[in-house]
Amino acid sequence: MPFLKHDRITPAQVVILGFLFQILIGACLLSLPVATQSGERVPFLDALFTATSATCVTGLVIHDTALFWSPFGQGVILLLIQVGGMGVVTMAVAIFMFSGRKIGLKQRWVMQESISAPQVGGIVRMTGFILKTAFLIEAIGALLLALRFCPQFGLGKGIWYGIFHAVSAFCNAGFDLMGETGAFSSLTGYVGDPLVNLVICLLIVVGGLGFLTWHDVAAHGRHVSQYRLQSKLILLTTLALLVGGFLFFRFYEFSRPQWAALTGGERGLAALFQSVSPRTAGFNTVDLTQLSACSQLMTILLMLAGGSPGSTAGGFKTTTLAVLLLSVGAVIRRQGSARCFGRRLPDQVLRNACAIFLLYLVLFLAGGMLICCMDEIPLMQALFEAASAIGTVGLSLGATAEASEASRLILIFLM
Repeated sequence: MPFLKHDRITPAQVVILGFLFQILIGACLLSLPVATQSGERVPFLDALFTATSATCVTGLVIHDTALFWSPFGQGVILLLIQVGGMGVVTMAVAIFMFSGRKIGLKQRWVMQESISAPQVGGIVRMTGFILKTAFLIEAIGALLLALRFCPQFGLGKGIWYGIFHAVSAFCNAGFDLMGETGAFSSLTGYVGDPLVNLVICLLIVVGGLGFLTWHDVAAHGRHVSQYRLQSKLILLTTLALLVGGFLFFRFYEFSRPQWAALTGGERGLAALFQSVSPRTAGFNTVDLTQLSACSQLMTILLMLAGGSPGSTAGGFKTTTLAVLLLSVGAVIRRQGSARCFGRRLPDQVLRNACAIFLLYLVLFLAGGMLICCMDEIPLMQALFEAASAIGTVGLSLGATAEASEASRLILIFLM
């Protein structure tokens, strides 16, 4: 990446430019006739939307991935998901490393920004660890999913489905190839399948924990006291969100009459999946339009919270949520500053968290209201699509596929 050497470009700008460049290349490839099943050229806005959704590992789609895109198009989408999930810079540096080229200080700074590392020192080793761990996890996930998909779809397609869904889940993308059983059906055919549910959930959670948290777990194992403060905060907040979401969906939503056809085991798996997927994967095992208004709102909140810093997930991040809650607790207890695990949180951390949260809230509400006004759809549905886009989730109540061009441009901007 030659622009990594440009002294006037900051590391953050390099990351942004890398993503924009990838989106444009992906859109051009998806615009080719060979990218569609019909062999016809897709409108560029549709290709741009799909490339943005894949690069930003969102999962919102205009066309069903399996029914509309050819194997070439699906391959392009998978590549965009992989590079987007791991980070453009991380993948570019991987090429540098494998080619034996020397990585200078400027490139190390960009790598630090890309994976949210606390320091430049050891960043190359950290990147190598991230790549090896990510590909290993994806390979294991693909193998386990293939055990289910191969008997159902045949050997070749089963392996391809295993790889595609493992990468999509680990990168928190939410793209799926299950359209052959019903357009935009996602994983609704596997609501009671423990293997598919648990493997997808684990891939989503691990991908959303963050690269630095992986490193702490690998380096210190069960000695949690030796973890970075950020890793402790991520693990605790993630556990709280998962448990809280599961309890809400299991004992409120899936006890309602519309889910009477599900067995007890299916309700438990559906509740687990529904608490995991909004963080920020975009798969669903139940019809989201059948969720109650309260559950749709809970899903919106989980989508906005998202995953963790330096991960494949989006959202305003678990650490931001934790800092805000700790600050609220400090105010209630009339303490001078927020504290976490015996350590005082600097005021700058709180200011950053407030700024990020406010920015997300303003963009989310503005986007949802604009979509509601322009397409004249219910406000809850518009807010759901906006939250899914800005949180890079991919869950949808069906409005995205029918959205106007103006609304699609808004969703592209939010992603």
